[in-house]
Amino acid sequence: MNEYMKAAIEEAEKGIHAGEGGPFGCVIVKDGAIVGKGHNEVVKRKDPTCHGEIMAIHEACRSLDSFDLSGCELYTTGEPCPMCMGAILWANIGKVYYGCNIADTEEIGFRDKVFYEFSDEKKARMVQEMDRAECQKLYRDYRNIAEKTSY
Repeated sequence: MNEYMKAAIEEAEKGIHAGEGGPFGCVIVKDGAIVGKGHNEVVKRKDPTCHGEIMAIHEACRSLDSFDLSGCELYTTGEPCPMCMGAILWANIGKVYYGCNIADTEEIGFRDKVFYEFSDEKKARMVQEMDRAECQKLYRDYRNIAEKTSY
């Protein structure tokens, strides 16, 4: 068994035995060292965004003092959902390894599949553009400030 996946499984076990959330654990590795660990804390924090990958990304960013996790690899017990995959992409994590897939996750009662089936038609009914001109001004202000500042 891969040592990093073993660490992700141990992290998941820690969370499920504490009653903090589902069987989802994650570790983030850079240059052979674990820089972030996390497990599902949805129940504990009463927050649907506290997935294992998100918690591990938070810890890795604190550990590396950066929002850019380029050069990192992520090991997780379950295939990342669209929210987590978005966070992984935003963090610039280059490689993801997962244990169980979406079908496995559905078998134990999680509804990840519905998020993969979210169509443009469903999005059009749910999401609506509003006050674009005012928000574009905000974006321009940000760009002007960002050009003068290094984030």
